[in-house]
Amino acid sequence: MGIEKQVFKSNSLVSASYRLTIQEQRILLACISQVNPKNGDEITDKVMYTVRVSDIESLSGSNSKSLYKDIKEAVNTLFERRVTLTSWPNGKGSRKARITRWVQSIEYDDNEGNVQLRFSTDIAPYLTNLSEQYTKYFLSDIAKLNSAHAVRIFELIMQWKSVGELTISLESLKEMLNIDDEYKKINDFKKRVLEVSISQINKSTAYNIAITQKKTGRKVTHFIFTFGLKNEDKPKKLKKKPTKSDLNDPKFLSKHGRPGESTPEVIRRLKEQFEI
Repeated sequence: MGIEKQVFKSNSLVSASYRLTIQEQRILLACISQVNPKNGDEITDKVMYTVRVSDIESLSGSNSKSLYKDIKEAVNTLFERRVTLTSWPNGKGSRKARITRWVQSIEYDDNEGNVQLRFSTDIAPYLTNLSEQYTKYFLSDIAKLNSAHAVRIFELIMQWKSVGELTISLESLKEMLNIDDEYKKINDFKKRVLEVSISQINKSTAYNIAITQKKTGRKVTHFIFTFGLKNEDKPKKLKKKPTKSDLNDPKFLSKHGRPGESTPEVIRRLKEQFEI
């Protein structure tokens, strides 16, 4: 069995403002997952990354005869897509908003049935040399999602998986999804974006999400996402704030960790939970 591919993104990129189709998402993620920065690999703007029809077939489950044509069309539109970045990678503080492109060049190989793309100079640092404040997940996690919004929301909860809860304003969420001027009625946004995305994530990934809304006055202003692995055993509930000694005790951290959490993730979650 081969090593399962993972996606690594700076948290700054996960929460950036952009909008892509599901096919454009698949193409980008298929390229990003070819490199594992934790092994010292780097995504660079000097390399052309190849996406084969078989890559998208295995990711989407589709084997349409027109798939190569669909991929070519998606790469063409991806070339024109913009992303607005407002912070540096690795959590190094705020920056002026920068609007850039995902890729700077594309190539087709009709004989081999694949396409190639080169990431833009501005995007590459958000995908490599990630020492802190990054999000990772398995490429297979999003394989069965067919909503671009569902992929974005899944990435967002993966950014906060060590906490298991996220509160985000309606304004920030719509800005992140780049749908600021759409779904003026809150019920339309909930029905066409949130409910569809959450239904797909709950059905097709290893995670369950529940969502509640928060009002300021009579107006819905925030959403609260609560999530976790399906059928996970709940860690023993802490009745008091852990001490510094506890946070340095491997047995304590193992006892109170959630499935899949690394030691730093357990420590981070407990510190945030108890405001240490």
